[in-house]
Amino acid sequence: MKKLLACIPMLALTASNTPDLAQLDQMIARFAPTELRADVSNLSPGERKALAKLIEASRILNDIFLKQMWSDNLELYEKLKRDTTPLGKARLHYFWINKGPWSDIDDHTAFLADVPPKKLPGANFYPENMTRDEFETWVKTLSKADREQAEGFFTVIRRDASGRLKTIPYSQEYKNDLAKAARLMEEAAGLTGNATLKKFLLSRGAAFLSNDYYESDLAWMDLDAPIDITIGPYETYNDEIFGYKAGFEAYVNLRDDVETEKLKFFGGHLQEIENNLPINPEYRNPKLGSQAPIRVVNQVLSAGDGDHGVQTAAYNLPNDERVVAQKGSKRVMLKNVQEAKFHGTLEPISKRVLTPASQPDLSFDSFFTHILAHELSHGIGPHQISVDGRATTPRQELKELYSAIEEAKADVTGLFMLQYLYDHKLIEGGAGAERKLYTTFLASSFRSLRFGLNDAHGKGMAMQVNYLTDKGGFVARADGRFEVHLDKIKSAVRDLDHDLLTLEATGNYAGAKRMLAELGVVRPDMEKALKSLSDIPVDIEPIFATANEPAK
Repeated sequence: MKKLLACIPMLALTASNTPDLAQLDQMIARFAPTELRADVSNLSPGERKALAKLIEASRILNDIFLKQMWSDNLELYEKLKRDTTPLGKARLHYFWINKGPWSDIDDHTAFLADVPPKKLPGANFYPENMTRDEFETWVKTLSKADREQAEGFFTVIRRDASGRLKTIPYSQEYKNDLAKAARLMEEAAGLTGNATLKKFLLSRGAAFLSNDYYESDLAWMDLDAPIDITIGPYETYNDEIFGYKAGFEAYVNLRDDVETEKLKFFGGHLQEIENNLPINPEYRNPKLGSQAPIRVVNQVLSAGDGDHGVQTAAYNLPNDERVVAQKGSKRVMLKNVQEAKFHGTLEPISKRVLTPASQPDLSFDSFFTHILAHELSHGIGPHQISVDGRATTPRQELKELYSAIEEAKADVTGLFMLQYLYDHKLIEGGAGAERKLYTTFLASSFRSLRFGLNDAHGKGMAMQVNYLTDKGGFVARADGRFEVHLDKIKSAVRDLDHDLLTLEATGNYAGAKRMLAELGVVRPDMEKALKSLSDIPVDIEPIFATANEPAK
């Protein structure tokens, strides 16, 4: 059963109770307008022109993503733009924050009339009246190749004239928009002198038209350029039926070379961490793919699935297990976004939820480093598994539960990784560093919990906090504030990491469902603390200052 976080909504949203102007203004205020800037001074004239083309191409993906969220989304968007009253402008504003008529942080509940009361579990990837059983019965009748397409990332499911299910590739469903984006990417490729950027843009543009993303994913892994762009269909969070279908997103970034160089150290120790994961040795990968790149960047623009609701602070891609097995996965850290989140939300949150003695241990360095470790941790642990003699993956076996389990696994494996590096004197540690790490993670957990239990990160975070509290690692004081029990948190993290890694290694759907049902909830102490945060913004609303400036 899904629970709505009581502290998040400003009102009880129902189909018959849409918010008025004052209520919408309160809801919008949960996202603090924040300018995001990136330094373009080191780009060549050609690269600046290429950047402008990529910004234009990325904005096209907003339209594709609106279509993916709901079949009537674009029509509704045009209608909202025509209403210039204060209420109409507020509705349009909040629609754009969410890229649809459902409030992401209110359990995807409608804030407009005459729309489905909740976001459809299958978004617009499947027919609205399709059931899970209908799909599963249908795919059993398909050939292996056709079943792979039906369950693949890059197809939508529709009905033919007789009402039977059929598969349509993205290249056909979004043909016109993808052709426009591909043309702009080809033009950008002609403006840059960087060979790896040129190769990626040309191959990804070709993928938009062919629906085969494998070669362009490989090219993206090799991308090594001042302009660091991610563009295409990637994350599957909005497919809440199966977690199969990828949403279109874009991140246009500029690389931070100084910070990227510092973080290469962590990538060099991934195999060592893998070899010591708290899991049965048979589930460890004795040979990870070639060392995956780590990039620290400053965001110029995000679009589509990358720009709705709570903003992404880092990402780990691609999701194609073939590419991960061959080359690993790339970790991209959005430094200016992380700094904005830390100062705009986490600092005020910590003053409410942490004990006074714990507050000095809040640290941006710890926040930034753990997000790095989180992203690195997506690339280690089980990826190719065997269940009842079948070669499969944790994503396929855990289905709609995978995102919440994988996000939690990345969190706690990141903590385990940093503790391992402390213990083996590979990075500067000691009690002071450990207190900062775990205290900052504790404060940050409340930031994630405010996203709602319908969000994979929020659901996974509730599970973590409850598990670690049950083990004594986190302690709720009588005054409603929280602190870390340093003597117990390390073993608690190790135990939780073992449990989550084992769920993935064994493809244990029933175990994952049971764990999320029992622990992925808001308990009274947690709910009380969350209610005290109602006047603090939940996240930032990015204003893409650099992207909105004329190209020079």
